[in-house]
Amino acid sequence: GPAHLFRLAGKCFSFVESTYKYEFCPFHNVTQHEQTFRWNAYSGILGIWHEWEIENNTFVGMWMREGDSCETKSRQTKVHLVCGKSNKLAYVSEPSTCVYSLTFETPLVCHPHSLLVYPTLTEALQSKWDEAEQLLYDELITDQGYKKILKEIFQEAGLLKATEEKEVENKKISLEFETVEKCNKEYKQLSKEIKKLQDLLSQHGIAYKGISGE
Repeated sequence: GPAHLFRLAGKCFSFVESTYKYEFCPFHNVTQHEQTFRWNAYSGILGIWHEWEIENNTFVGMWMREGDSCETKSRQTKVHLVCGKSNKLAYVSEPSTCVYSLTFETPLVCHPHSLLVYPTLTEALQSKWDEAEQLLYDELITDQGYKKILKEIFQEAGLLKATEEKEVENKKISLEFETVEKCNKEYKQLSKEIKKLQDLLSQHGIAYKGISGE
């Protein structure tokens, strides 16, 4: 990620709300401590530094995942980075069960270019991104294909963690094609299969009503 943000590594910032104290240690973890004298006061991890949240060539937040277990899943936290006069944890909420949202203010993100992804990449990955932009401009890849290439670039750069399970799920669901070439290839393959099935039906004397060219 952005090298200037590494100045925050090794430091921790706390925020107290009601009976809870939240502590955010950039590039390390997020913890929650119940401020009470009960013998079983809660103290635990809400997430460990995992990956960046990237939108429109911009680092918009940090994902802290694999925290303490919570029912059937692990606690996780998204830390939003916003411009502020000093480094401080400004706001904490829990938008959904065991998924927390933190707002961290810092002067390190006030410059309009401070959170751009492209400048943090190696020359090789920047070239790969440039090529993808050109392919998209020339309409040789779809928007989905472009996003897939970007995701691969971010994973290669170590900004995002590759999750094999999710990729398998996406393959099952997605019926779009990244390139026209792949679409044509798939179409020819399916046409052959349909032809075989039509022949099989004819052999068994089963009438087939199909619209020509369908």
